[in-house]
Parts: sequence; C-alpha cells; structure tokens
Amino acid sequence: MTSRLTTRPPSQRPRRPRQMILLVLMALFLSSGGLRLILGLNEAWAVVQSDAANSPAPKPAAETCPPAGPADGKFLPLVEALKAREARVAEQETALSDRSKVLSRAKQDVEAKLAELKAADDRLSERLTLARGAAEGDVAKLTAMYAEMKPKMASAIFEKMAPDFAAGFLARMQPQAAALILAGLTPEKAYTVSVMLAGRNAAAPKN
Repeated sequence: MTSRLTTRPPSQRPRRPRQMILLVLMALFLSSGGLRLILGLNEAWAVVQSDAANSPAPKPAAETCPPAGPADGKFLPLVEALKAREARVAEQETALSDRSKVLSRAKQDVEAKLAELKAADDRLSERLTLARGAAEGDVAKLTAMYAEMKPKMASAIFEKMAPDFAAGFLARMQPQAAALILAGLTPEKAYTVSVMLAGRNAAAPKN
C-alpha cells in the first residue's frame, strides 16, 4: 500500500527545469534585442547629428519666404485701379495749382490796371477841375467886360450869340447892365433870351 502512494506515473512528474531553461532563453533574447535597439538608436542619433553639422545654415526668412500677397493675383486689378486713381488725383492737383497761379497773376494784373485807371481818373478830375476853374474865370472876365461895354455895342454882340449862351452871360451881370443889353436886341431875340433866363431862374434852388 505504501508503494502505491509514493509512485507516480511518468506523465505527472514536475517540469520545473524545462520551464526555467525557457525563461532564461527568453530573457537572453530580450536583453539581446534591447541591446541592439539601444545601439541602433545611438547610431541613428549620431548620423542625425553628423548631418546637422554638415548641412548649410538655413537662410533668413526674408530671403527664403516669398513676399506676402495673393499668389493668384486676384487683387491686381484693384491695385492698378488705385494707382490710376492716385495718378488722376495728382494730375488734378497739378492742374488746380496751375489754375490758381494763373488766377493769381490775372488778379494782380487786374488790380494793377485798376490802380492805373484810378490814377488816370484822378488826373482827369484834376484837369477838369482846372479847366472848369479856368473856364469860370474866363466867363467871369467876359461877363465883366460885356458889362463895361456900351449897351449898344454889347447888344450887337449878343444879337449874334446863341440864345442860351447869351442868357448865361446876362444871368451873371447886374440887372441894370443886363436890362440895357437886352433892350438893344431885336424883339424876337430878346424874347428868346428872356424865356431862357426865366427857365434858368425857375430851375435854380429857392433856398
């Protein structure tokens, strides 16, 4: 009975030595693979560093990058339109500046002409004043001379004068001298001169 308890069939013997060998082999394979992986990574890193050291330095962004802007040129018509508008505005400003200069010169010319006309008008007024003064003096002298003449001789001269001219002289004389000259005129002439003298007196201011 004891021998039956201690004896086991061959299929039920323990397998620990075989499992241990398998574990050891697997550990060796894993360690070998990990070592190769580490060596491969080190070699790759060395190659990367070598390539980075031998490669040329990158160019600045200003040289490598293309200028900013749409590549398809869809905004090009708008840019051209803006340039054309700026050119038209510049031409208009130039034209306005030239026109302003022309107007300024024309204004200066007109002002100079007006100054010349004013000066000429002043000179003409002075001459007219002098002429009127001279004429007034001459008329006063003639009036005094006719008043000093004999009435008969003065009447002969007044007979040949135009009625308005004769009335002007008689209006300046003293009433007695004018009446003597008027009495020596023909009735027709005396009547015409008298009417003109009355008209002069009627047109004269009352006060």
